[in-house]
Amino acid sequence: MSVIHVESPGLLTTVQDLGREGFGPLGVSASGAADAVSLRLANRLAANPEDAAGLEMTLLGGTFGFPQGATIALTGSDFGATLDGAPLPLWKSMEVRTGQKLRVGSTRSGARCYLCVHGGIVVKPFLGSASTHLLSGLGGHHGRALRKGDVLHIGPPTASLEKRAVAAQVLEHLSPRKTLRVTPGPQNDLFPDAAQQLFYRSTYRVAEESNRMGLRLEGPHLTHGPSGEMVTEGVSVGAVQITAAGLPIILFVEQQTTGGYAKIANVIAADLHSLGQLRPRDEIRFEQVDWDIARALLVEQEKLLASDKLILE
Repeated sequence: MSVIHVESPGLLTTVQDLGREGFGPLGVSASGAADAVSLRLANRLAANPEDAAGLEMTLLGGTFGFPQGATIALTGSDFGATLDGAPLPLWKSMEVRTGQKLRVGSTRSGARCYLCVHGGIVVKPFLGSASTHLLSGLGGHHGRALRKGDVLHIGPPTASLEKRAVAAQVLEHLSPRKTLRVTPGPQNDLFPDAAQQLFYRSTYRVAEESNRMGLRLEGPHLTHGPSGEMVTEGVSVGAVQITAAGLPIILFVEQQTTGGYAKIANVIAADLHSLGQLRPRDEIRFEQVDWDIARALLVEQEKLLASDKLILE
């Protein structure tokens, strides 16, 4: 079996797939790729099923050796990757020869870069998924971020390989957004008009404390909303909670499955991948859309991701 040698792990590099759905009632959030669109596209380029496990690198990538070679694809944000010192393009499949070394540097754009390899990364599944759940220390590679000296196993080839690239017009359509579209949250009516107007006209900054559990935002305080905590209830990925201090938190892929803060809005499914590319100090805004538009945008995105025109060979 071919392997990847982790010579340098980067800041936070984990094994991720598309997550484990259906275990919220047991208190286990889905986890999975923070930018699922980029992971899906990387797997398409590497001739894998779109839910195959790959590597998610955050803000600073790592150095990886390929003693048997491999076919790889890098997607997501530009981390200035090189292969034996030569620049490596994003959004294309590339052949790595025996013994070559991939170096992935620090971000030049968004928060996360994805590395997929033909055959996928093989780890023991937890609740049917290869994704790493950092908070609980389960799944992925020993339930943790990668460390220097780790050896990752690559699955056997599953398809014939040809060089592939994502069409430029597709990348433009799927590029991450800084204006996040949202639908009203379940406690939207508890916020007076003044608080809602402030929320939608304000610019918020992503706080340093943000992580895969949630994105804490800095900006105007919504002081005219519900006071204190509510009775705990189930929460969804992308829910925008307003804390007792009046500041928003966007719940993300490793979010707690229940919460007691009022939720003014929820990021639509078609924009969830944009959350995965937000860095600390990035500025964002919110735009409210109705349910029909939210569904139509998701249908449009899924049709594009399934399109034969997505990949150029």
